Amino acid sequence: MSRSSDSGADASHITLRLPRNTLKIAGIAFGAGLLLFLLVWATSRKNDFYRADPAVAPAAQSGAPIAPLPEPLPAGGDGASDMPDAKAPPAEPEAAPRLVETPPPAPAPVPMPAPVQDTAPTASLAPGDRPVPIPGQSPAPRYPPAALRRGDQGTVVVRVEVDASGAPGGVALVERSGSRDLDRAAMEAVRAWRFQPAQRDGHAVAGALEIPFDFKPAQ
Repeated sequence: MSRSSDSGADASHITLRLPRNTLKIAGIAFGAGLLLFLLVWATSRKNDFYRADPAVAPAAQSGAPIAPLPEPLPAGGDGASDMPDAKAPPAEPEAAPRLVETPPPAPAPVPMPAPVQDTAPTASLAPGDRPVPIPGQSPAPRYPPAALRRGDQGTVVVRVEVDASGAPGGVALVERSGSRDLDRAAMEAVRAWRFQPAQRDGHAVAGALEIPFDFKPAQ
């Protein structure tokens, strides 16, 4: 019993010892084989990529003769298509251009201008050789507000030249009041007046007239 137990114990403790360089050599051999396999595989793939196989027709591969194509059918024959002939419609003869003369429109009649009538009122003649102011067309001058506030007053005498139509011409001061505002108001008023022209032998003539203005503020 002791021997069998001893032999069994010796068998269970048997260890296989390999050299230390065995695994390194096996790894190097495996890597070299893998590298050689990849090199061969890449070379074969490269040759297949650049090699073009000649195209062989199916008929040539089977050895059967190639039948020629049928000849095209003549246009308008019995074997032609049932489609109607695509013929262009006959061109219609173009009408020759004709010159149509359109008479120009008649000019519109130009209305004749109506004769201009002198509607200006004819001033009546003054009774003497001096012009006379026309009532209603010779308003009195306005009292200047500035002169009225200052209390300016005085008499202004204006000489006016009247033409044969009764319109005032030159206006001049004969007597001053001492206030420029009063003198100016008197002259502006006379320039807007209308007169009966002076007469001589029944005809209107130019004349002159002196007109006094008395400016006094109202009490």
